[in-house]
Amino acid sequence: MERAQRFVDALAKLEERGELEPLLSLFAEDAKVSNVASRREFSGREGARHFWTEYKGMLARVRSIFRNMIESGDRVALEWETQGTAHNGAAVSYEGVSIIEWDGDRIRRFYAYFDPGLLGREMAQGTARRSEPPATTPA
Repeated sequence: MERAQRFVDALAKLEERGELEPLLSLFAEDAKVSNVASRREFSGREGARHFWTEYKGMLARVRSIFRNMIESGDRVALEWETQGTAHNGAAVSYEGVSIIEWDGDRIRRFYAYFDPGLLGREMAQGTARRSEPPATTPA
C-alpha cells in the first residue's frame, strides 16, 4: 500500500495546506489526468497542475476520507468521501472511486468516478446532510 498511501498523504497536503508540489511530484511527465465531470483529459505534469488547482479551487474547504485502498500490481483503487464547503457556504459531501495507474514510482493515469450532478447540486444548494438545520422540537 506504499504508493496508495503516498498519494493519500500528498492529497492531504493539498487539501489542508494548499501545497500542490508534493502531489505533482508523483505524476509522470506524460501522465493523463481526468474525472467524469471533466470534458477533457489533462496531460503531463502541467495538466496535472491545472487539474489539481481546479480541484482545490472548487471548494473553500475540502477534506477527503479514504474508506478502502486497494493496490494490485501497478494499479491502485481508492474509495473515498470528500467533504467540504463551497464558496457560497454550502456544505458539500460526495463520494466516489479513483483509479491510479503507476509506472514505477510515478502516476501514469489518474481518473476519478463520482456523481457530478450530485456534486453540482450540493455546491449550489448545500444539500449535504450536515448542511440541513437541526430538527427542533415544539416548546
